[in-house]
Amino acid sequence: MATADATLNDLPKPRRKRGLLIGVLSAVVLGAGGFYATWSGMILGGAEQHAEVSGPEPLIGIAFVPLETMVVSLGPDAASSHLRFSAQVEVVDSAVADVTLLSPRILDVLNSYLRAIDPAAIEDPSAMAKLRAQMLRRIQIVTGEGRVRDLLITEFVLN
Repeated sequence: MATADATLNDLPKPRRKRGLLIGVLSAVVLGAGGFYATWSGMILGGAEQHAEVSGPEPLIGIAFVPLETMVVSLGPDAASSHLRFSAQVEVVDSAVADVTLLSPRILDVLNSYLRAIDPAAIEDPSAMAKLRAQMLRRIQIVTGEGRVRDLLITEFVLN
């Protein structure tokens, strides 16, 4: 038995630390090489992306038409008595004069819609996107297709 123990002690111990060190060092070198290859444009065309970033392009073709502030009474069933509403309409720059000319009609459509809608829907914060989409569609019908791009609600206050 003593000879078996002596032969086990004479065997070299495995070099785990050396293998771990080689693995970690290899991972760092390969990671750095991959980063450099991607950053320099050798992979994924990074050089073309760097050349294109020179600044934002100028905004061409849009304008904003402000609408008058409206105060809409909500009725007896609502928790709030009035809605104060302000908005701007994003239009194609060639249609600014047309939309400005039609702004009384736009205000009439918005006033009629906000007056007819259920007060609970107006008071629900999650319903704002639906209300905005409905109002935008009505404005687009009044002004004609291709003139109005978006409706920007700047004030929506219940009191």
